[in-house]
Amino acid sequence: MKHKAVLFDLDGTLLDTLKDIADSVNIALACLGFPQHELEAYRYFVGEGRDVLAVRALPENRRDPITVRKLGDRIDEEYAKCWANNTRPYPGVTELLDALASKGIKMAVLSNKPHDSVELTVSGLLPQWRFEIVLGASPSVPKKPDPAGALRIAQSLDISPPDFLYLGDSGIDMKTATAAGMFPVGALWGFRTADELLSGGARALVQKPVELLQLLNHGGR
Repeated sequence: MKHKAVLFDLDGTLLDTLKDIADSVNIALACLGFPQHELEAYRYFVGEGRDVLAVRALPENRRDPITVRKLGDRIDEEYAKCWANNTRPYPGVTELLDALASKGIKMAVLSNKPHDSVELTVSGLLPQWRFEIVLGASPSVPKKPDPAGALRIAQSLDISPPDFLYLGDSGIDMKTATAAGMFPVGALWGFRTADELLSGGARALVQKPVELLQLLNHGGR
């Protein structure tokens, strides 16, 4: 049986957001008098929400709750200014979305970024495509790898979790997909490595976005 829907991670999967995230955090760090980091470091800082990002960016001896909150708030301020400076869809993503739309495959987005930021980013940079549900972190949506968000999307669309392909670029995404009963597919163009994706439970890896169509056509089984 072919899959009926695709659930996408956002950062590192649909959009290359790394430079704008790194810039916003580095500016925030500098404003608070802390050292900055190279771009590559942010590949491993991101993925688990803003607060974890702030913790990882801070010196180990300054990760107290007050400092983490101050940095997190400043990151939000800076990211609101620069979120679209460099962020773009990865090569091949627009072609994949076109193909899925033409096949009538339902699409949704689940991210650990704050919900308002996810909605703004998707509507601003991916306006041509219909995503049935766009869901980010909020008090009512636990962060991945908790499967609650993925399961909420499946229930809202009235599609069984096994009928979803879940495309993400991190081990957290693969664990989320597995816990939700969806088919986990690792995006090799994103922020993390093939080893991490496989360790997280990926059942398939794709080098280019269009390769997801082959899994869709063969049911991903």
